[in-house]
Amino acid sequence: MSRAPVTVAWARIAVGAIVIVILCTTYLQGVGGMNPFDFFGYFTNLTSLLSAILLIALGSSGARKRPAPRWAATARGVAVTCMLIVGVIYNALVPGTGAAPPWVSAVLHIVFPALLLLDWIGVGDRPPLPWRRLWLVLPYPLAWIGVVLVRGATDGWVPYGFLLPERGGGALVGTILGLLIALLASGALVWSLSRVRLSAGRRALRRDS
Repeated sequence: MSRAPVTVAWARIAVGAIVIVILCTTYLQGVGGMNPFDFFGYFTNLTSLLSAILLIALGSSGARKRPAPRWAATARGVAVTCMLIVGVIYNALVPGTGAAPPWVSAVLHIVFPALLLLDWIGVGDRPPLPWRRLWLVLPYPLAWIGVVLVRGATDGWVPYGFLLPERGGGALVGTILGLLIALLASGALVWSLSRVRLSAGRRALRRDS
């Protein structure tokens, strides 16, 4: 597998570190409550954290001029897919900034997903993802939904209004199916874009090899 230019590797580390600092700062300021299970119960916060850790891991490999591990391309594809959903769902269904400062919401819901998408398209250190692995975009969101539903039915806490238990079983099933369809559509876009190779990205990879 090819590797990213060293400059891109360090940029990934920087972006991942900045996102983690933003999340930690927001948590320590009490936004969303001081309970970590509540704070990271938000799909945005948890997905941003996992994506940032993945970026730092990929950047660390690239900074040492090592190719990314074989699993990294699929993990990166899943992360981009989920962060695209974060941007789309937030801006379409959850308008406003909630308890977070406006700049934090802008970074996590617009800037970070956009950077991940640009990195995915513009840096070709990943093979075309096989379509038989598209289903891998589902396990993590399904696990998150499962935990949210259990919490909603037990302690009554849910991160988003469209998952409130009082909406009724039929509405919840419809919402969850809609989310899963949106995830598959987002994943199909990301999987298709894995076949894109921008000429500038190819030149950068050749110069750094």
